[in-house]
Amino acid sequence: MQLDLNGITSKQFLEEYWQKKPLVIRQGFKDFQDLLSPEEMAGLACDEMVESRRVYKANDEWQAEFGPFESYEALGDKDWTLIVQALNNWVPEAENLIQCFDFIPRWRLDDVMVSFAMPGGGVGPHIDLYDVFICQGSGRRRWRVGDLGPHKEFAAHPALLHTEAFEPIIDVELLPGDILYLPPGYPHDGVTLEPSMSFSVGYRTASAKDMVSALADHIIDNDICNEQIADPDRALCEHSGVVNNSDLARIKQQLLATLDDKLVSEFSGRYLTQSKCELDLPDIPLGLSELDVTEIIKQQPLVKLGGLRCLYFETTVDDGVFYINGDQQQLGQDKAALIALLCNTQQLNEDDLSPWLADGQMLTQLTQWVNAGYWYFDDID
Repeated sequence: MQLDLNGITSKQFLEEYWQKKPLVIRQGFKDFQDLLSPEEMAGLACDEMVESRRVYKANDEWQAEFGPFESYEALGDKDWTLIVQALNNWVPEAENLIQCFDFIPRWRLDDVMVSFAMPGGGVGPHIDLYDVFICQGSGRRRWRVGDLGPHKEFAAHPALLHTEAFEPIIDVELLPGDILYLPPGYPHDGVTLEPSMSFSVGYRTASAKDMVSALADHIIDNDICNEQIADPDRALCEHSGVVNNSDLARIKQQLLATLDDKLVSEFSGRYLTQSKCELDLPDIPLGLSELDVTEIIKQQPLVKLGGLRCLYFETTVDDGVFYINGDQQQLGQDKAALIALLCNTQQLNEDDLSPWLADGQMLTQLTQWVNAGYWYFDDID
C-alpha cells in the first residue's frame, strides 16, 4: 500500500495543510482494497472486547447503540452505520495503512476506525477535535465540509453531539481510494450513496486539563515533588495580606521547576503509551523459552502487536529508557539502537536482532515480551 498525495510531498502537506485546512486527495491509494469484509467487521462487533457502535434514525430521531451486537436484520437495508474503533488492535492489515502516514509520529496516533454504512447511512453533521484521514474503501460516500466558525453544537442523542446546518466549502463524492483530510474544528457530514466502507486514521492529543490531572495523579502515586518553597532572602513585609510580585514569581518558579525533562518524559511516556482500547493479548502468558525464540526467529520475523504503543524520548533513550503499554522499561545505556528498532519497526528478523540475541539478559527480556503477547510470531506449531 502506497500513499500518493497528488503531487505534493509529505513535507509540503505538513507545511500547507496539517491543522490548517481540509484537503481532498483523489486516488491517494491506487486500487485500494478493504482491510476486511463487512461480514468480518460484523464478527468483530460481536466481540465484547471490541469497541463498536451503530448509528441510525428511528421515527426521524437519531439513535446510537453500543456493541456487542448479535443481529442487524431489524435495521433494514438503508440509513444505518456500523462503526468499529481501534481496528489496528485486531486486524494486522491496518498497520499497512498507518505506515502510509508515518510522516506524523506515532505518539499522535489515536486509532484506525472503520465504518460500514448502507445507503443514506451516516452519523450526522458534527465537529471532531482531532485530525483525521478518511480513506474511502468500497462504495461511494458524499462528504460536505464547512469552514471554521462559531458553530452551535447540540446533543441529537446522548451519544451523538451534532452541529447545526453549515454552508459547505467542500462538497465531494469520495470513490474507492480517495482520501479526505480534516483538521480539528471543521464541521462535516458524510452520507453513504451505496453500501460502502471507509477507514479513518485519526490523530489526537489530550487536553491540558486531562494531562495536568493525570500528572497530579502520577506525582501523588509516586510520592514525588515534595520540596517546599525556600525564601531565605525574604524582604521586609509591609502588607501582610498581599502576595507580592516577588512571591508570585517564587510560586510560579516552584511549579515550573517541578516540570523538568525527567518528570515530564517519564509521565508522558507512561500516559501516551496507554491503550484506550483492549489489546489482543493472550489470556495466559505463552510458554516459549529463550531457546524457542532464538530458533523460531531464524524462520520467521517477530511482529509487533497491533495497537501496541511503544515510544522513546530523545532526552532519555541514551540511558536505555523507553515505554511500552503504560510501563517504563530500562534496558541499559548501550541499548539505544535496539530501542529505536523496537519502537520504529513493525517486524524484526534475525539479522535485525542478531547483535542482542547473544546478550542473555536482553534475550530474557525479549522472551518475556513475546510470552506476554507484545511481540509475536505469525505461525507457531
